[in-house]
Amino acid sequence: MEFPDLGKHCSEKTCKQLDFLPLKCDVCQQDFCKDHYTYAAHKCPFAFKKDVQVPVCPLCNIPIPIKKGEIPDVVVGEHIDRDCKYHPGKNKEKVFTYRCSKEGCKKKEMLQVPCVQCHGNFCIQHRHPLDHSCKHDSRPTSKSGCSATRASESKPSGALNTLSSSWLAKRFRW
Repeated sequence: MEFPDLGKHCSEKTCKQLDFLPLKCDVCQQDFCKDHYTYAAHKCPFAFKKDVQVPVCPLCNIPIPIKKGEIPDVVVGEHIDRDCKYHPGKNKEKVFTYRCSKEGCKKKEMLQVPCVQCHGNFCIQHRHPLDHSCKHDSRPTSKSGCSATRASESKPSGALNTLSSSWLAKRFRW
């Protein structure tokens, strides 16, 4: 049982579906089903009156007003050339800002490289206390003192050395 007086047919030529709750296009004033009520779905010839988009400048994030018939890309390009507050050529942020504290060194680094002992900021080349003649409150570290400490740490004592070599010899005989 059909109710021909209830609802309306979709105005889309390919559809003509009987819809009991049709949607009216606010621009062309025609009735459409749920599948064709959008401007794009029924190819509304007057959609440009309502479908207005405002482009935003990608550099300064300010909306740019455009007039009807203007191409948004051209208007944004003109804005960037004339009115944009952000100038990429002028606002260069310095990347290498941390200058080396070593006397006579003019190198700059992207990141801070602080010395643990004297808390000065140094470049990669002078980051070790020996390389920048670190003057800490305690006794200054010298190259000979540092190498003597490393040598004593790396060599095991005589008894331990003999024990380990005899143990290895037995182990390899198996």
